Amino acid sequence: MRIHRRASANSRLRAQRTLARTNRSKVSLASITLVLFASAGLLGWFGIQDFVGALTFAGRITGAVLIAVAFTTLLGAVAVADHWLWHSFRYSGLVALIGTFAALLTDFLVLAEILKDGDSAFFKTLFGVLTAGSAWAVFSVFRTSVDIPAPKRVAATLIVTTVIAVANFGYQSLYLPSQREVRPVIKLAVGKSMTSPDGTAFSVPVDITIENRSDSAFYVLGSEVHAMAEKVPVTMEDQHEQWRADAEQWAKFEEVNPLSRWEKHEPGELVSAQPWVPFGGWIYANDTFSARVVVQLPMNTNYDQLAFYASAHLTRKDRARVERLGLPSYSWRGAPVPSWVTKHKEVDALVYKSRVHENNAIDETTREPRYLTVYWRFGPHGADLVEAISTEDGTNEPQEAVEGRYGVRLVETGPVERPLADIKMRR
Repeated sequence: MRIHRRASANSRLRAQRTLARTNRSKVSLASITLVLFASAGLLGWFGIQDFVGALTFAGRITGAVLIAVAFTTLLGAVAVADHWLWHSFRYSGLVALIGTFAALLTDFLVLAEILKDGDSAFFKTLFGVLTAGSAWAVFSVFRTSVDIPAPKRVAATLIVTTVIAVANFGYQSLYLPSQREVRPVIKLAVGKSMTSPDGTAFSVPVDITIENRSDSAFYVLGSEVHAMAEKVPVTMEDQHEQWRADAEQWAKFEEVNPLSRWEKHEPGELVSAQPWVPFGGWIYANDTFSARVVVQLPMNTNYDQLAFYASAHLTRKDRARVERLGLPSYSWRGAPVPSWVTKHKEVDALVYKSRVHENNAIDETTREPRYLTVYWRFGPHGADLVEAISTEDGTNEPQEAVEGRYGVRLVETGPVERPLADIKMRR
């Protein structure tokens, strides 16, 4: 009787242990399946967006890889269920191992990208959990009786896959931001002046050309050409002390004067300023754009020479996508303009604003929206363009990110100086 009771107790204990193992197995299966399906959904979503809309060929390839990984992960989820429950396919364990490893590797690389550039705490946490879950899934599948027909080949395949994935991540995140610089060139030529019919004024034509000698297209954020009239009287007194004052101004490009013992340089005055390339247009790869502007002055002007400047602010097509710039607002009509733009009360500004989109789906989703603002400012002593990329709360990106991440480029030429006497003689 005692032996029978003891046997019954042992049977119940074994049954309870079997039930506990079964329950743990079901929990493991449900958890692994959930992690794999979540990984497949997110990676497939990123992959489709990149495959359709990435700005670079490498980005499209990344999209295709993410789609392939998502499909592999889905197969892995099905194989996990078969390996745990049905055992209908001999190598379901191997497929499950490959699927979970693919999810782990890709989730980890996406997490690294988000930690490097992303702003969203939600996505950082989400991919942190998915990475940990994928690692646990790989361990859980590996410790079961997985039938691997050729262990060395499978190991080699996993190693090659890892190398390719890491190389693609490095290419996208490390090489592309520091690849060979491309920048268009602006040329400015002053033509032969013409006298007005009544002889009271003369006009100076200025031809401006921008040449894009690269294979990358550029979006035009703004352009400006302006002419500065300068007085340069000559004195017989030694101007050696003035050299030092002129040299101290070289930090300010618009106030650079040559060192001269006899010339007395005075601040130039703006006589003409205007755009010369339509904002929101394109300078395509290996393309050229030309324009002519005309500067008119009275015949009896008391200036000694004219200085011409031209510039264009562009953004690379392969670094960011800029929505079409809207109509300008004006500082003198109450448009908000930061103090660093209008340092002096006599400076006015036109303000253009637009949304900037990232060049890949992961950053587009996990970073806060960025906005581009272009300020076309002008005053008595010059005109220029400045831009800023900021978050919605007004936090500006550093200049390194503006140029490196979003591909904003400033190209300029000048000063091209002409004595007024020479201009009048060339009529």
